[in-house]
Amino acid sequence: MTKSDLILRLAELYPHLLQRDIERIVGTVFDEISNALARGNRVELRGFGAFSVKQRDARQGRNPRTGEAVAVSEKHVPFFKTGKQLRDRLNGGEGAGED
Repeated sequence: MTKSDLILRLAELYPHLLQRDIERIVGTVFDEISNALARGNRVELRGFGAFSVKQRDARQGRNPRTGEAVAVSEKHVPFFKTGKQLRDRLNGGEGAGED
């Protein structure tokens, strides 16, 4: 599902809302999640999952074409961990043990 698909689905479910308002709501939610992650905060959506930021240390990489060593700098990457309810739903309610 894309962002546009989500907006269209919400417009179908809530016909009393204007599509531009739904676009603004969805955009605001995504912007707030992005802003929180940029500040280093964790975003938890109960029953769905949690977004966080992980730090990857600097390391020596290799250029796959030449085999030459390349310095890869430290970076921060987004990380998503599913919530228990979502894992249960994906697995048909079974086999959702702790990690």
